[in-house]
Amino acid sequence: MEILVYGAGVVGSQYAARLRQAGHMVTLLARSQRGEEVREHGIVLEAANTGQTETVHVSVKETLEADDAYELVIVALRMNQIADALPVLAANKHTPSVLFLGNNPSGANEYIAALGRERVLLGFGAVGGVRRGHTIRYTSRPGLYGRTYLGELDGQASSRLIHIAIALTEARLGPQLVPNMDAWLKSHAAVINPLALAVYSAGGDNYRLARTRDGLLLGVRGIRESLRTLRELNIPIIPGYYRMLEWLPEPLLLVLLRGFVNTHAAEINIAGHANAARDEMWAVADEFETLTRATGRLTPALYNLRLWLDPANAPLEEGSAALPVDMRAVWIAAWIAFGLVLASLLGAKRKK
Repeated sequence: MEILVYGAGVVGSQYAARLRQAGHMVTLLARSQRGEEVREHGIVLEAANTGQTETVHVSVKETLEADDAYELVIVALRMNQIADALPVLAANKHTPSVLFLGNNPSGANEYIAALGRERVLLGFGAVGGVRRGHTIRYTSRPGLYGRTYLGELDGQASSRLIHIAIALTEARLGPQLVPNMDAWLKSHAAVINPLALAVYSAGGDNYRLARTRDGLLLGVRGIRESLRTLRELNIPIIPGYYRMLEWLPEPLLLVLLRGFVNTHAAEINIAGHANAARDEMWAVADEFETLTRATGRLTPALYNLRLWLDPANAPLEEGSAALPVDMRAVWIAAWIAFGLVLASLLGAKRKK
């Protein structure tokens, strides 16, 4: 395929490099210093787990001209940067497919108004990484450089979607076709937004967050409030395993979240992105708050977490554990287990 990757940050650089390695004709739209870096050094990737580096050279340009023609444009910009790119994308009439690959809790209406419904695809690139100078440090899974979730607006597995998925498979970017990509993106925002805000509550340090129960607890409750918002608005929660976060006991979720954030992967994928893209996380928080307001429900945890969007606000004291943990589900489960054991013992006694 002939592909333009619009955006040369962590995500765009990885997609451009992997698609080029797979044999596709790739052009990277990169401006200013980043454009000069890629022209001089290529796209330099460093595996976070091994330190191994590789360099991939791609064509670089600074703008999309109205008469340029590509089979696919992948837009890999921060959510708050896309509005400035829409007029440029709209002026180009020769590219039939534009895949918006990133956070988007508000939906595709703005994209459709600019480009027309038939050109718009929604997606998300789950490729973690951080920039260190001109090098992208990335995380990967065995056999995969990351996962790509994508879908048509009508949910159909169209021929163009399958064609794009084949290219992503060749690039080991793990495509997964999602019938309701809008709901997937809203569900993703419902989880990632409170997590990023919780990281900010610990001064941007995921390891410090792991040692600060109040920050973890606010994160857990923020996720639950966000998922409840989607349920109130009749928006499907996708993927389905997110639904477990609604009913698992709070103490168990605290343990799971503590273990998750206390990892090198969380340092790169969660804290790394949150610290590098605070402007985007602020925009995601604002758009999700718009959804929350539509329900009329109070969301005290999200309200408190939003305070740390402003870096001028002091983080929580490390190790703070003043907020009480909700133990009701644990006690209910204990009483149920006790009742089952008692019933079993009484039943065994009657048989005797």
